[in-house]
Amino acid sequence: MQIPSPTTTTTIIITITTTIVLLTIFFTTTTTQPPPPPSFSDPHLFPHKTQYLKTDPSPPIISYLISGSKNDSGRIVRLLLAVYHPRNQYLLHLDQSASQKERDKLALYVQGVKVFWAAQNVNVVGKSDVVSSKGSSVVSAVLHGAAILLKVCEDWDWFVNLNANDYPLVTQDDLLHILSYMPKDLNFVNHTSYIGWKESRILKPVVVDPGLFLAEQSSPTSILSRKFVEYCILGTENLPRTLLMYLSNSLSSDSVYFPTVLCNSPQLNRTVVNHNLQYSAYETKHEPRLLHSDDFNDLINSGSAFASPFLPDDPILDRIDQELLNRGQGKPVAGGWCLGGESSDEACSVWGDADVLKPGPGAKRLEQRMVELLSNETFISHQCIFE
Repeated sequence: MQIPSPTTTTTIIITITTTIVLLTIFFTTTTTQPPPPPSFSDPHLFPHKTQYLKTDPSPPIISYLISGSKNDSGRIVRLLLAVYHPRNQYLLHLDQSASQKERDKLALYVQGVKVFWAAQNVNVVGKSDVVSSKGSSVVSAVLHGAAILLKVCEDWDWFVNLNANDYPLVTQDDLLHILSYMPKDLNFVNHTSYIGWKESRILKPVVVDPGLFLAEQSSPTSILSRKFVEYCILGTENLPRTLLMYLSNSLSSDSVYFPTVLCNSPQLNRTVVNHNLQYSAYETKHEPRLLHSDDFNDLINSGSAFASPFLPDDPILDRIDQELLNRGQGKPVAGGWCLGGESSDEACSVWGDADVLKPGPGAKRLEQRMVELLSNETFISHQCIFE
């Protein structure tokens, strides 16, 4: 295998130095956190003890990193409301292409939503990261966000990285209900051990880790266990000092980085479920096309929890809100924690026990998908393979 020349322009080499950089990120983070919650009347507080029965098994907690760029604050707000649940944790990040004014406006919005104040579970990154679609900055920003979430919350089970282009296809009650039955060390990512002849020809002059696994899809959305996130951020000897990987121009670095680390870890490579629970439609192997109204039935039939990419305020998003999420405009998706009126606009005007889930049809669709993915034949045949 030849070493690439410095003038090679058709490749992207990402160098990740883990020990000093990630520990620095973990201990030196800046967030804009909402002020303490105001004094609401009792019906508007999340009670510590209620007469409602707890779900059994206990629902997990998901930490969401929701990222965007310039002019994406509106999309981030809409996505936040679509995936909001008082059990979860949320970190919002606008990269440095966005103005400070837009970032401040997003933080002020968070401070002005009563349910966010009461649950104290939504934060905004105050000092943003530089993010480029070509290079290691994407990985760095994701790890930075995960490190902040480890600091602001003592206990959560799964980490989900979302972009402003993404949108959910199930409610959080649906997702939490299904994940409550899953082993908490499972990691849902796309990976492949096969490299086609085109990729093989391109890879020949590039130095890579021996166990590099090229992602099948470019979408970065994954559901990662807390154990794996801590492994990536806090470990000192578990990651290679320098990770060199080839990325084609249409692949995002985090969609390759996390499967690569997982599949090269003897402790974690058997925890991989080869699906990121996101639906995407592809015109070419690595380039997803925009989703539109004609894709609606395919979105439902996929059994996925998320889908991407969407245009801002595309009509299909309104249809997802109305038919799949039952979400009112400018409102969070109603769940078992909402004790208000029957309409989607009034449902969350009064809050109850955040541990109570009311899964709907989306849970059935996601359950069927999980059964397929975790069947012995599918799960074992799609594990990381070493050749």
